[in-house]
Amino acid sequence: MVHFLRILAVLLPGIAAASPALAASQAAVQRPAASAPATALSPALLDATLFYEILIGELATREGDMASGYALLLEAARRSGDERLYRRATDIALQARAGEQALAAAQAWQQAWPGSREASRYTLQILVALNRVDDIAVPLRAMLDQTPTADKPALLLAIAQLLRGLSDKQQAARMLQTALDAELRSADTAAAAWTAIGRMRLLAQDAPGALEAARLAQAQDARSDGPALLALELMESGQLQAEELLAPYLQAQPNPDLRMAYARLLLEQQRYAEARTQLQAVTREKPDMPQAWLAQAALQVQEDALDDAERSLAQLTRLAQQNPDSEAGRALLNQTYLLHAQVAEKRADFAAADQWLRRIDTDKDLPAAQIRRASLLARQGKLKEARALLHSLPADTEEARRMNLRAEVQLLRDAHAWRDAYALQEKLVAAQPDDDDLEYELAMLAEKVGKHDFMEQLLRKVIARNPSYQHALNALGYTLADRGIQLDEAKRLIEQALGLSPNDPFITDSLGWVEFRLGNLQEARRLLEKAYGMRPDVEIAAHLGEVLWVLGEQERARAIWKESARLNADNEVLRATLKRLGVQP
Repeated sequence: MVHFLRILAVLLPGIAAASPALAASQAAVQRPAASAPATALSPALLDATLFYEILIGELATREGDMASGYALLLEAARRSGDERLYRRATDIALQARAGEQALAAAQAWQQAWPGSREASRYTLQILVALNRVDDIAVPLRAMLDQTPTADKPALLLAIAQLLRGLSDKQQAARMLQTALDAELRSADTAAAAWTAIGRMRLLAQDAPGALEAARLAQAQDARSDGPALLALELMESGQLQAEELLAPYLQAQPNPDLRMAYARLLLEQQRYAEARTQLQAVTREKPDMPQAWLAQAALQVQEDALDDAERSLAQLTRLAQQNPDSEAGRALLNQTYLLHAQVAEKRADFAAADQWLRRIDTDKDLPAAQIRRASLLARQGKLKEARALLHSLPADTEEARRMNLRAEVQLLRDAHAWRDAYALQEKLVAAQPDDDDLEYELAMLAEKVGKHDFMEQLLRKVIARNPSYQHALNALGYTLADRGIQLDEAKRLIEQALGLSPNDPFITDSLGWVEFRLGNLQEARRLLEKAYGMRPDVEIAAHLGEVLWVLGEQERARAIWKESARLNADNEVLRATLKRLGVQP
Protein backbone atom coordinates (compact mmCIF):
# COMPACT_ATOMS: atom_id res chain seq x y z
CA MET A 1 0.00 0.00 0.00
CA VAL A 2 2.85 2.42 0.86
CA HIS A 3 4.46 1.71 -2.51
CA PHE A 4 1.16 2.37 -4.33
CA LEU A 5 0.64 5.66 -2.48
CA ARG A 6 4.16 6.81 -3.41
CA ILE A 7 3.40 6.12 -7.07
CA LEU A 8 0.18 8.14 -6.77
CA ALA A 9 2.07 11.04 -5.18
CA VAL A 10 4.31 11.18 -8.25
CA LEU A 11 1.54 10.70 -10.81
CA LEU A 12 -1.26 12.83 -9.41
CA PRO A 13 0.17 16.35 -10.04
CA GLY A 14 0.72 15.62 -13.72
CA ILE A 15 -2.61 13.88 -14.12
CA ALA A 16 -4.46 16.67 -12.33
CA ALA A 17 -2.80 19.24 -14.57
CA ALA A 18 -3.79 17.31 -17.66
CA SER A 19 -7.27 16.46 -16.41
CA PRO A 20 -9.62 19.22 -15.34
CA ALA A 21 -12.10 16.44 -14.67
CA LEU A 22 -10.03 15.04 -11.81
CA ALA A 23 -9.76 18.34 -9.96
CA ALA A 24 -13.39 19.15 -10.68
CA SER A 25 -14.63 15.80 -9.47
CA GLN A 26 -12.65 16.03 -6.23
CA ALA A 27 -14.45 19.27 -5.49
CA ALA A 28 -17.76 17.79 -6.54
CA VAL A 29 -17.38 14.83 -4.18
CA GLN A 30 -16.61 17.13 -1.30
CA ARG A 31 -19.44 19.53 -2.30
CA PRO A 32 -22.05 17.56 -4.28
CA ALA A 33 -24.14 19.75 -6.59
CA ALA A 34 -27.69 20.23 -5.34
CA SER A 35 -29.17 19.12 -8.63
CA ALA A 36 -26.95 16.07 -9.05
CA PRO A 37 -28.73 12.71 -9.05
CA ALA A 38 -28.82 10.86 -5.77
CA THR A 39 -26.60 7.85 -5.25
CA ALA A 40 -27.05 4.86 -2.98
CA LEU A 41 -23.37 4.74 -2.19
CA SER A 42 -22.10 6.14 1.09
CA PRO A 43 -19.96 9.31 0.81
CA ALA A 44 -16.83 7.46 1.93
CA LEU A 45 -17.26 4.65 -0.59
CA LEU A 46 -18.19 7.20 -3.25
CA ASP A 47 -14.99 9.15 -2.59
CA ALA A 48 -12.77 6.13 -2.98
CA THR A 49 -14.59 4.61 -5.95
CA LEU A 50 -14.90 7.87 -7.82
CA PHE A 51 -11.26 8.81 -7.21
CA TYR A 52 -10.08 5.42 -8.44
CA GLU A 53 -12.26 5.47 -11.59
CA ILE A 54 -11.14 8.95 -12.58
CA LEU A 55 -7.48 8.16 -11.91
CA ILE A 56 -7.43 4.94 -13.89
CA GLY A 57 -9.64 6.45 -16.62
CA GLU A 58 -7.29 9.39 -17.13
CA LEU A 59 -4.24 7.12 -17.08
CA ALA A 60 -5.83 4.88 -19.71
CA THR A 61 -6.72 7.87 -21.88
CA ARG A 62 -3.23 9.26 -21.52
CA GLU A 63 -1.80 5.92 -22.68
CA GLY A 64 -4.07 5.84 -25.74
CA ASP A 65 -6.64 3.35 -24.42
CA MET A 66 -9.57 5.65 -25.21
CA ALA A 67 -12.23 2.95 -24.84
CA SER A 68 -11.27 2.16 -21.24
CA GLY A 69 -10.84 5.82 -20.39
CA TYR A 70 -14.27 6.62 -21.80
CA ALA A 71 -15.97 3.74 -19.95
CA LEU A 72 -14.38 4.64 -16.60
CA LEU A 73 -15.10 8.38 -16.85
CA LEU A 74 -18.69 7.76 -17.91
CA GLU A 75 -19.17 5.38 -14.98
CA ALA A 76 -17.65 7.99 -12.66
CA ALA A 77 -20.08 10.58 -14.07
CA ARG A 78 -23.03 8.29 -13.43
CA ARG A 79 -21.85 7.53 -9.88
CA SER A 80 -21.27 11.18 -8.97
CA GLY A 81 -23.77 12.96 -11.18
CA ASP A 82 -21.07 15.55 -11.90
CA GLU A 83 -21.71 17.42 -15.16
CA ARG A 84 -18.00 17.98 -15.80
CA LEU A 85 -17.37 14.25 -15.82
CA TYR A 86 -20.14 13.71 -18.39
CA ARG A 87 -18.50 16.34 -20.57
CA ARG A 88 -15.10 14.69 -20.12
CA ALA A 89 -16.43 11.26 -21.11
CA THR A 90 -18.11 12.76 -24.17
CA ASP A 91 -14.93 14.57 -25.15
CA ILE A 92 -12.86 11.38 -24.88
CA ALA A 93 -15.27 9.58 -27.22
CA LEU A 94 -15.17 12.48 -29.67
CA GLN A 95 -11.39 12.50 -29.55
CA ALA A 96 -11.43 8.80 -30.40
CA ARG A 97 -13.92 9.49 -33.24
CA ALA A 98 -16.34 7.08 -31.60
CA GLY A 99 -19.58 8.78 -32.59
CA GLU A 100 -22.07 6.34 -31.08
CA GLN A 101 -20.23 6.28 -27.74
CA ALA A 102 -20.07 10.09 -27.74
CA LEU A 103 -23.80 10.22 -28.39
CA ALA A 104 -24.49 7.76 -25.56
CA ALA A 105 -22.45 9.86 -23.13
CA ALA A 106 -24.09 13.11 -24.25
CA GLN A 107 -27.57 11.61 -23.94
CA ALA A 108 -26.74 10.26 -20.48
CA TRP A 109 -25.49 13.73 -19.59
CA GLN A 110 -28.68 15.32 -20.92
CA GLN A 111 -30.83 12.85 -18.97
CA ALA A 112 -28.92 13.50 -15.75
CA TRP A 113 -28.89 17.27 -16.32
CA PRO A 114 -32.10 18.04 -18.27
CA GLY A 115 -31.59 21.78 -17.82
CA SER A 116 -28.04 21.84 -19.24
CA ARG A 117 -27.65 23.84 -22.48
CA GLU A 118 -24.19 22.35 -22.92
CA ALA A 119 -25.59 18.81 -22.81
CA SER A 120 -28.22 19.73 -25.42
CA ARG A 121 -25.59 21.44 -27.60
CA TYR A 122 -23.25 18.43 -27.48
CA THR A 123 -26.11 16.03 -28.26
CA LEU A 124 -27.30 18.17 -31.17
CA GLN A 125 -23.83 18.53 -32.70
CA ILE A 126 -23.13 14.80 -32.42
CA LEU A 127 -26.46 13.91 -34.05
CA VAL A 128 -25.64 16.25 -36.93
CA ALA A 129 -22.21 14.66 -37.31
CA LEU A 130 -23.87 11.22 -37.36
CA ASN A 131 -26.42 12.48 -39.91
CA ARG A 132 -29.36 11.47 -37.68
CA VAL A 133 -31.94 13.96 -38.95
CA ASP A 134 -34.92 12.24 -37.35
CA ASP A 135 -33.41 12.49 -33.86
CA ILE A 136 -32.39 16.16 -33.99
CA ALA A 137 -35.71 17.84 -33.16
CA VAL A 138 -35.77 16.81 -29.47
CA PRO A 139 -32.34 18.18 -28.41
CA LEU A 140 -32.86 21.20 -30.66
CA ARG A 141 -36.17 21.94 -28.94
CA ALA A 142 -34.55 21.42 -25.54
CA MET A 143 -31.73 23.81 -26.41
CA LEU A 144 -34.20 26.47 -27.53
CA ASP A 145 -36.30 26.03 -24.39
CA GLN A 146 -33.17 26.48 -22.26
CA THR A 147 -32.17 29.70 -24.06
CA PRO A 148 -33.43 33.07 -22.78
CA THR A 149 -35.70 34.85 -25.25
CA ALA A 150 -33.22 37.71 -25.69
CA ASP A 151 -30.53 35.24 -26.80
CA LYS A 152 -32.70 33.21 -29.16
CA PRO A 153 -32.27 35.32 -32.34
CA ALA A 154 -28.49 34.82 -32.28
CA LEU A 155 -28.93 31.09 -31.68
CA LEU A 156 -31.48 30.79 -34.49
CA LEU A 157 -29.16 32.50 -36.95
CA ALA A 158 -26.46 29.92 -36.14
CA ILE A 159 -28.70 26.86 -36.46
CA ALA A 160 -28.71 26.64 -40.27
CA GLN A 161 -24.91 26.80 -40.25
CA LEU A 162 -24.87 23.85 -37.84
CA LEU A 163 -27.38 21.81 -39.86
CA ARG A 164 -25.62 22.33 -43.22
CA GLY A 165 -23.62 19.15 -42.56
CA LEU A 166 -26.74 16.98 -42.92
CA SER A 167 -27.00 15.11 -46.21
CA ASP A 168 -30.78 15.39 -46.67
CA LYS A 169 -31.18 19.15 -46.43
CA GLN A 170 -34.78 19.14 -47.64
CA GLN A 171 -35.75 16.86 -44.76
CA ALA A 172 -33.69 19.05 -42.43
CA ALA A 173 -35.57 22.16 -43.61
CA ARG A 174 -38.92 20.49 -42.92
CA MET A 175 -37.74 19.28 -39.51
CA LEU A 176 -36.48 22.76 -38.62
CA GLN A 177 -39.77 24.45 -39.47
CA THR A 178 -41.64 21.97 -37.27
CA ALA A 179 -39.16 22.36 -34.41
CA LEU A 180 -39.40 26.16 -34.52
CA ASP A 181 -43.18 26.31 -34.26
CA ALA A 182 -43.08 28.17 -30.92
CA GLU A 183 -40.52 30.69 -32.19
CA LEU A 184 -42.53 31.34 -35.38
CA ARG A 185 -45.54 32.30 -33.22
CA SER A 186 -43.55 34.72 -31.04
CA ALA A 187 -43.06 38.33 -32.16
CA ASP A 188 -39.67 38.35 -30.43
CA THR A 189 -38.24 35.48 -32.46
CA ALA A 190 -40.36 35.08 -35.62
CA ALA A 191 -37.99 37.08 -37.87
CA ALA A 192 -34.94 35.07 -36.78
CA ALA A 193 -36.87 31.79 -37.03
CA TRP A 194 -38.02 32.46 -40.60
CA THR A 195 -34.47 33.52 -41.48
CA ALA A 196 -33.11 30.21 -40.16
CA ILE A 197 -35.72 28.29 -42.14
CA GLY A 198 -34.91 30.34 -45.23
CA ARG A 199 -31.22 29.59 -44.94
CA MET A 200 -31.95 25.90 -44.58
CA ARG A 201 -34.22 25.99 -47.63
CA LEU A 202 -31.50 27.74 -49.60
CA LEU A 203 -29.04 25.01 -48.60
CA ALA A 204 -31.65 22.52 -49.83
CA GLN A 205 -31.62 24.37 -53.19
CA ASP A 206 -35.17 25.57 -52.65
CA ALA A 207 -34.55 29.19 -53.65
CA PRO A 208 -38.24 30.12 -54.06
CA GLY A 209 -38.97 28.71 -50.60
CA ALA A 210 -36.01 30.61 -49.16
CA LEU A 211 -37.25 33.83 -50.77
CA GLU A 212 -40.70 33.27 -49.27
CA ALA A 213 -39.11 32.76 -45.83
CA ALA A 214 -37.06 35.94 -46.23
CA ARG A 215 -40.21 37.93 -47.05
CA LEU A 216 -42.03 36.48 -44.03
CA ALA A 217 -39.02 37.28 -41.82
CA GLN A 218 -38.88 40.88 -43.00
CA ALA A 219 -42.63 41.27 -42.52
CA GLN A 220 -42.05 40.44 -38.86
CA ASP A 221 -39.14 42.88 -38.41
CA ALA A 222 -38.01 45.13 -41.28
CA ARG A 223 -34.98 46.32 -39.29
CA SER A 224 -33.62 42.89 -38.46
CA ASP A 225 -30.22 41.97 -39.93
CA GLY A 226 -31.26 38.36 -40.53
CA PRO A 227 -33.69 38.82 -43.44
CA ALA A 228 -31.30 41.26 -45.13
CA LEU A 229 -28.43 38.78 -44.82
CA LEU A 230 -30.63 36.06 -46.29
CA ALA A 231 -31.57 38.41 -49.14
CA LEU A 232 -27.87 38.92 -49.92
CA GLU A 233 -27.29 35.17 -49.92
CA LEU A 234 -30.22 34.76 -52.31
CA MET A 235 -28.85 37.44 -54.62
CA GLU A 236 -25.49 35.66 -54.70
CA SER A 237 -27.30 32.46 -55.69
CA GLY A 238 -29.00 34.24 -58.60
CA GLN A 239 -32.36 35.14 -57.00
CA LEU A 240 -32.38 38.79 -58.07
CA GLN A 241 -35.93 39.33 -56.72
CA ALA A 242 -34.46 39.19 -53.22
CA GLU A 243 -32.89 42.61 -53.73
CA GLU A 244 -36.25 44.28 -53.15
CA LEU A 245 -36.01 43.19 -49.49
CA LEU A 246 -32.89 45.29 -48.96
CA ALA A 247 -34.50 48.67 -49.71
CA PRO A 248 -36.59 49.02 -46.49
CA TYR A 249 -33.71 47.66 -44.41
CA LEU A 250 -31.16 50.09 -45.86
CA GLN A 251 -33.51 53.06 -45.43
CA ALA A 252 -33.53 52.54 -41.65
CA GLN A 253 -30.34 52.27 -39.62
CA PRO A 254 -28.61 49.27 -41.18
CA ASN A 255 -25.58 47.43 -39.94
CA PRO A 256 -22.65 49.09 -41.79
CA ASP A 257 -20.99 45.70 -42.24
CA LEU A 258 -24.08 44.40 -44.02
CA ARG A 259 -24.24 47.50 -46.22
CA MET A 260 -20.59 46.90 -47.05
CA ALA A 261 -21.38 43.32 -48.03
CA TYR A 262 -24.09 44.65 -50.36
CA ALA A 263 -21.62 47.10 -51.89
CA ARG A 264 -19.14 44.28 -52.54
CA LEU A 265 -21.86 42.26 -54.26
CA LEU A 266 -22.74 45.24 -56.45
CA LEU A 267 -19.08 45.60 -57.39
CA GLU A 268 -18.91 41.91 -58.32
CA GLN A 269 -21.98 42.45 -60.51
CA GLN A 270 -20.27 45.48 -62.10
CA ARG A 271 -23.08 47.77 -60.94
CA TYR A 272 -20.63 50.52 -60.18
CA ALA A 273 -22.97 53.51 -59.80
CA GLU A 274 -25.07 51.68 -57.19
CA ALA A 275 -21.95 50.38 -55.46
CA ARG A 276 -20.61 53.93 -55.28
CA THR A 277 -23.80 55.07 -53.52
CA GLN A 278 -23.56 52.30 -50.93
CA LEU A 279 -19.84 52.89 -50.31
CA GLN A 280 -20.46 56.59 -49.74
CA ALA A 281 -23.14 55.67 -47.20
CA VAL A 282 -20.82 53.23 -45.40
CA THR A 283 -18.00 55.78 -45.14
CA ARG A 284 -20.49 58.24 -43.62
CA GLU A 285 -22.06 55.75 -41.22
CA LYS A 286 -18.82 54.06 -40.17
CA PRO A 287 -15.87 56.29 -41.10
CA ASP A 288 -13.38 54.04 -39.30
CA MET A 289 -14.04 51.05 -41.64
CA PRO A 290 -10.89 50.76 -43.79
CA GLN A 291 -12.41 48.20 -46.18
CA ALA A 292 -15.02 50.75 -47.26
CA TRP A 293 -12.46 53.46 -47.97
CA LEU A 294 -10.29 50.95 -49.84
CA ALA A 295 -13.15 49.76 -52.05
CA GLN A 296 -14.28 53.33 -52.66
CA ALA A 297 -10.78 54.48 -53.60
CA ALA A 298 -10.32 51.53 -55.98
CA LEU A 299 -13.66 52.31 -57.67
CA GLN A 300 -12.77 56.00 -57.95
CA VAL A 301 -9.44 55.11 -59.58
CA GLN A 302 -11.23 52.82 -62.02
CA GLU A 303 -13.68 55.59 -62.91
CA ASP A 304 -10.88 58.20 -63.26
CA ALA A 305 -12.23 60.26 -60.35
CA LEU A 306 -8.62 60.78 -59.31
CA ASP A 307 -9.04 63.75 -56.94
CA ASP A 308 -11.78 61.89 -55.07
CA ALA A 309 -9.58 58.80 -54.97
CA GLU A 310 -6.76 60.74 -53.35
CA ARG A 311 -9.13 62.04 -50.66
CA SER A 312 -10.28 58.49 -49.94
CA LEU A 313 -6.68 57.30 -49.82
CA ALA A 314 -5.78 60.05 -47.35
CA GLN A 315 -8.48 58.78 -44.97
CA LEU A 316 -7.37 55.20 -45.58
CA THR A 317 -3.79 56.14 -44.74
CA ARG A 318 -4.87 57.72 -41.46
CA LEU A 319 -6.67 54.51 -40.50
CA ALA A 320 -3.73 52.33 -41.51
CA GLN A 321 -1.30 54.43 -39.47
CA GLN A 322 -3.25 53.76 -36.29
CA ASN A 323 -1.53 50.35 -36.20
CA PRO A 324 1.48 50.77 -38.51
CA ASP A 325 3.46 47.89 -36.99
CA SER A 326 0.69 45.31 -37.21
CA GLU A 327 0.41 42.95 -40.16
CA ALA A 328 -3.04 44.32 -41.00
CA GLY A 329 -1.78 47.91 -40.81
CA ARG A 330 1.17 47.21 -43.13
CA ALA A 331 -1.07 45.36 -45.59
CA LEU A 332 -3.46 48.31 -45.63
CA LEU A 333 -0.64 50.79 -46.22
CA ASN A 334 0.62 48.69 -49.11
CA GLN A 335 -2.84 48.79 -50.66
CA THR A 336 -2.83 52.59 -50.43
CA TYR A 337 0.61 52.72 -52.09
CA LEU A 338 -0.62 50.55 -54.96
CA LEU A 339 -3.65 52.78 -55.51
CA HIS A 340 -1.56 55.95 -55.25
CA ALA A 341 0.68 54.45 -57.93
CA GLN A 342 -2.33 53.83 -60.17
CA VAL A 343 -3.47 57.43 -59.71
CA ALA A 344 -0.01 58.69 -60.68
CA GLU A 345 0.11 56.31 -63.65
CA LYS A 346 -3.26 57.55 -64.92
CA ARG A 347 -1.83 61.07 -64.75
CA ALA A 348 1.18 59.84 -66.76
CA ASP A 349 3.46 60.70 -63.83
CA PHE A 350 5.47 57.49 -64.09
CA ALA A 351 8.25 58.68 -61.75
CA ALA A 352 5.76 59.32 -58.95
CA ALA A 353 4.06 55.98 -59.58
CA ASP A 354 7.41 54.21 -59.32
CA GLN A 355 8.19 55.98 -56.05
CA TRP A 356 4.92 54.82 -54.54
CA LEU A 357 5.62 51.24 -55.60
CA ARG A 358 9.13 51.33 -54.13
CA ARG A 359 7.59 51.94 -50.70
CA ILE A 360 6.18 48.42 -50.73
CA ASP A 361 8.68 46.08 -49.13
CA THR A 362 6.81 43.19 -47.49
CA ASP A 363 7.47 39.73 -48.89
CA LYS A 364 3.77 39.14 -49.54
CA ASP A 365 3.13 42.33 -51.53
CA LEU A 366 6.52 42.88 -53.16
CA PRO A 367 5.95 40.64 -56.23
CA ALA A 368 2.76 42.53 -57.15
CA ALA A 369 4.59 45.84 -56.74
CA GLN A 370 7.45 44.70 -58.95
CA ILE A 371 5.03 43.49 -61.60
CA ARG A 372 3.40 46.91 -61.54
CA ARG A 373 6.80 48.59 -61.85
CA ALA A 374 7.52 46.45 -64.89
CA SER A 375 4.22 47.60 -66.39
CA LEU A 376 5.28 51.23 -65.87
CA LEU A 377 8.54 50.59 -67.69
CA ALA A 378 6.68 49.00 -70.58
CA ARG A 379 4.33 51.97 -70.84
CA GLN A 380 7.37 54.19 -71.23
CA GLY A 381 8.60 52.07 -74.13
CA LYS A 382 11.16 50.21 -72.03
CA LEU A 383 9.87 46.74 -72.77
CA LYS A 384 13.27 45.07 -72.57
CA GLU A 385 13.92 46.51 -69.09
CA ALA A 386 10.41 45.59 -68.01
CA ARG A 387 10.86 41.95 -69.01
CA ALA A 388 14.25 41.87 -67.29
CA LEU A 389 12.63 43.10 -64.06
CA LEU A 390 10.06 40.31 -64.25
CA HIS A 391 12.79 37.73 -64.91
CA SER A 392 14.54 38.91 -61.72
CA LEU A 393 11.54 38.10 -59.53
CA PRO A 394 11.80 35.08 -57.19
CA ALA A 395 10.46 31.89 -58.75
CA ASP A 396 11.09 29.28 -56.06
CA THR A 397 7.84 27.43 -56.67
CA GLU A 398 5.90 26.32 -59.73
CA GLU A 399 3.08 28.66 -58.73
CA ALA A 400 5.49 31.61 -58.55
CA ARG A 401 6.90 30.74 -61.97
CA ARG A 402 3.41 30.61 -63.46
CA MET A 403 2.49 33.94 -61.86
CA ASN A 404 5.61 35.60 -63.28
CA LEU A 405 4.97 34.14 -66.72
CA ARG A 406 1.37 35.33 -66.71
CA ALA A 407 2.55 38.80 -65.71
CA GLU A 408 4.96 38.79 -68.64
CA VAL A 409 2.17 37.76 -71.02
CA GLN A 410 0.07 40.68 -69.78
CA LEU A 411 3.04 43.00 -70.22
CA LEU A 412 3.44 41.89 -73.82
CA ARG A 413 -0.29 42.20 -74.46
CA ASP A 414 -0.30 45.77 -73.18
CA ALA A 415 2.66 46.52 -75.47
CA HIS A 416 0.81 44.88 -78.41
CA ALA A 417 3.66 42.39 -78.78
CA TRP A 418 1.09 39.81 -79.79
CA ARG A 419 3.31 37.08 -81.15
CA ASP A 420 5.63 37.03 -78.12
CA ALA A 421 2.60 37.02 -75.82
CA TYR A 422 1.03 34.17 -77.80
CA ALA A 423 4.23 32.08 -77.57
CA LEU A 424 4.42 32.48 -73.78
CA GLN A 425 0.73 31.75 -73.36
CA GLU A 426 1.21 28.51 -75.27
CA LYS A 427 3.75 27.48 -72.62
CA LEU A 428 1.26 28.20 -69.84
CA VAL A 429 -1.43 26.13 -71.56
CA ALA A 430 1.00 23.27 -72.21
CA ALA A 431 1.75 23.12 -68.48
CA GLN A 432 -1.98 23.19 -67.53
CA PRO A 433 -3.89 21.98 -70.60
CA ASP A 434 -7.33 21.80 -68.96
CA ASP A 435 -7.32 25.26 -67.42
CA ASP A 436 -10.31 27.19 -68.83
CA ASP A 437 -8.86 30.62 -68.08
CA LEU A 438 -5.53 29.87 -69.72
CA GLU A 439 -7.12 28.45 -72.86
CA TYR A 440 -9.50 31.40 -73.04
CA GLU A 441 -6.56 33.82 -72.90
CA LEU A 442 -4.77 31.81 -75.60
CA ALA A 443 -7.88 32.09 -77.79
CA MET A 444 -7.90 35.87 -77.35
CA LEU A 445 -4.25 36.04 -78.40
CA ALA A 446 -4.88 33.67 -81.31
CA GLU A 447 -7.25 36.28 -82.72
CA LYS A 448 -4.58 38.95 -82.39
CA VAL A 449 -2.11 36.93 -84.46
CA GLY A 450 -4.70 36.15 -87.11
CA LYS A 451 -5.50 32.56 -86.13
CA HIS A 452 -9.29 32.98 -86.20
CA ASP A 453 -10.10 29.35 -86.84
CA PHE A 454 -7.88 28.22 -83.97
CA MET A 455 -9.47 30.86 -81.71
CA GLU A 456 -12.92 29.48 -82.50
CA GLN A 457 -11.70 25.92 -81.95
CA LEU A 458 -10.28 26.81 -78.52
CA LEU A 459 -13.42 28.66 -77.42
CA ARG A 460 -15.69 25.80 -78.48
CA LYS A 461 -13.43 23.42 -76.55
CA VAL A 462 -13.71 25.52 -73.38
CA ILE A 463 -17.51 25.83 -73.77
CA ALA A 464 -17.87 22.07 -74.29
CA ARG A 465 -15.92 21.47 -71.09
CA ASN A 466 -17.59 24.26 -69.13
CA PRO A 467 -20.96 25.42 -70.57
CA SER A 468 -21.23 28.08 -67.86
CA TYR A 469 -18.02 29.87 -68.84
CA GLN A 470 -19.66 33.15 -69.83
CA HIS A 471 -16.47 34.81 -71.06
CA ALA A 472 -15.93 32.11 -73.68
CA LEU A 473 -19.58 32.22 -74.73
CA ASN A 474 -19.43 35.98 -75.09
CA ALA A 475 -16.09 35.97 -76.92
CA LEU A 476 -17.20 33.39 -79.46
CA GLY A 477 -20.51 35.16 -80.05
CA TYR A 478 -18.83 38.54 -80.41
CA THR A 479 -16.15 37.36 -82.82
CA LEU A 480 -18.77 35.69 -85.02
CA ALA A 481 -20.85 38.88 -84.98
CA ASP A 482 -17.85 41.10 -85.65
CA ARG A 483 -16.97 39.00 -88.68
CA GLY A 484 -20.61 39.08 -89.82
CA ILE A 485 -21.00 35.30 -89.87
CA GLN A 486 -23.36 32.83 -88.15
CA LEU A 487 -25.25 35.73 -86.59
CA ASP A 488 -28.11 33.62 -85.20
CA GLU A 489 -25.63 31.41 -83.35
CA ALA A 490 -23.70 34.49 -82.24
CA LYS A 491 -26.85 35.97 -80.69
CA ARG A 492 -27.73 32.69 -78.97
CA LEU A 493 -24.23 32.41 -77.46
CA ILE A 494 -24.24 35.99 -76.22
CA GLU A 495 -27.74 35.68 -74.74
CA GLN A 496 -26.58 32.55 -72.91
CA ALA A 497 -23.59 34.48 -71.53
CA LEU A 498 -25.84 37.37 -70.47
CA GLY A 499 -28.14 34.95 -68.67
CA LEU A 500 -25.15 33.86 -66.59
CA SER A 501 -24.00 37.44 -65.93
CA PRO A 502 -27.00 39.74 -66.49
CA ASN A 503 -25.32 42.96 -65.37
CA ASP A 504 -22.10 42.63 -67.36
CA PRO A 505 -21.74 45.75 -69.54
CA PHE A 506 -19.35 44.05 -71.96
CA ILE A 507 -21.72 41.16 -72.66
CA THR A 508 -24.55 43.67 -73.05
CA ASP A 509 -22.32 45.50 -75.52
CA SER A 510 -21.80 42.25 -77.46
CA LEU A 511 -25.55 41.68 -77.68
CA GLY A 512 -26.04 45.22 -78.92
CA TRP A 513 -23.34 44.68 -81.55
CA VAL A 514 -24.92 41.46 -82.86
CA GLU A 515 -28.30 43.23 -83.04
CA PHE A 516 -26.60 45.94 -85.10
CA ARG A 517 -25.15 43.30 -87.42
CA LEU A 518 -28.64 41.79 -87.75
CA GLY A 519 -30.02 45.20 -88.75
CA ASN A 520 -32.04 45.76 -85.55
CA LEU A 521 -30.81 49.33 -85.07
CA GLN A 522 -33.18 50.52 -82.33
CA GLU A 523 -32.61 47.43 -80.21
CA ALA A 524 -28.88 47.78 -80.79
CA ARG A 525 -29.06 51.41 -79.64
CA ARG A 526 -31.03 50.49 -76.50
CA LEU A 527 -28.58 47.78 -75.48
CA LEU A 528 -25.46 49.81 -76.23
CA GLU A 529 -26.75 52.85 -74.34
CA LYS A 530 -27.48 50.56 -71.39
CA ALA A 531 -23.96 49.10 -71.56
CA TYR A 532 -22.38 52.55 -71.88
CA GLY A 533 -24.41 53.77 -68.91
CA MET A 534 -23.09 50.89 -66.80
CA ARG A 535 -19.51 51.31 -67.99
CA PRO A 536 -18.34 54.20 -70.24
CA ASP A 537 -15.69 52.00 -71.84
CA VAL A 538 -13.92 53.08 -75.03
CA GLU A 539 -14.91 50.01 -77.06
CA ILE A 540 -18.54 50.27 -75.96
CA ALA A 541 -18.41 53.94 -76.97
CA ALA A 542 -17.04 52.97 -80.38
CA HIS A 543 -19.97 50.61 -80.97
CA LEU A 544 -22.60 53.02 -79.65
CA GLY A 545 -21.19 55.84 -81.74
CA GLU A 546 -21.35 53.74 -84.90
CA VAL A 547 -24.99 52.82 -84.30
CA LEU A 548 -25.86 56.48 -83.66
CA TRP A 549 -23.94 57.47 -86.80
CA VAL A 550 -25.94 55.04 -88.91
CA LEU A 551 -29.17 56.31 -87.32
CA GLY A 552 -28.28 59.85 -88.38
CA GLU A 553 -27.27 61.19 -84.94
CA GLN A 554 -23.80 62.22 -86.07
CA GLU A 555 -23.28 65.03 -83.56
CA ARG A 556 -23.99 62.81 -80.57
CA ALA A 557 -21.81 60.08 -82.05
CA ARG A 558 -18.94 62.57 -82.44
CA ALA A 559 -19.35 63.73 -78.83
CA ILE A 560 -19.16 60.16 -77.51
CA TRP A 561 -16.12 59.36 -79.67
CA LYS A 562 -14.39 62.58 -78.64
CA GLU A 563 -14.85 61.80 -74.95
CA SER A 564 -13.59 58.25 -75.50
CA ALA A 565 -10.55 59.44 -77.44
CA ARG A 566 -9.71 61.69 -74.50
CA LEU A 567 -9.55 58.60 -72.29
CA ASN A 568 -7.73 56.30 -74.75
CA ALA A 569 -7.04 57.59 -78.24
CA ASP A 570 -4.96 54.50 -79.08
CA ASN A 571 -7.77 51.98 -78.60
CA GLU A 572 -7.78 49.66 -81.61
CA VAL A 573 -11.55 49.29 -81.89
CA LEU A 574 -12.11 53.07 -81.69
CA ARG A 575 -9.41 53.81 -84.24
CA ALA A 576 -10.70 51.14 -86.64
CA THR A 577 -14.26 52.47 -86.31
CA LEU A 578 -13.27 56.06 -87.06
CA LYS A 579 -11.07 55.00 -89.97
CA ARG A 580 -13.80 52.85 -91.50
CA LEU A 581 -16.34 55.68 -91.26
CA GLY A 582 -13.84 58.35 -92.29
CA VAL A 583 -14.51 60.41 -89.18
CA GLN A 584 -12.32 62.74 -87.17
CA PRO A 585 -13.73 62.91 -83.61
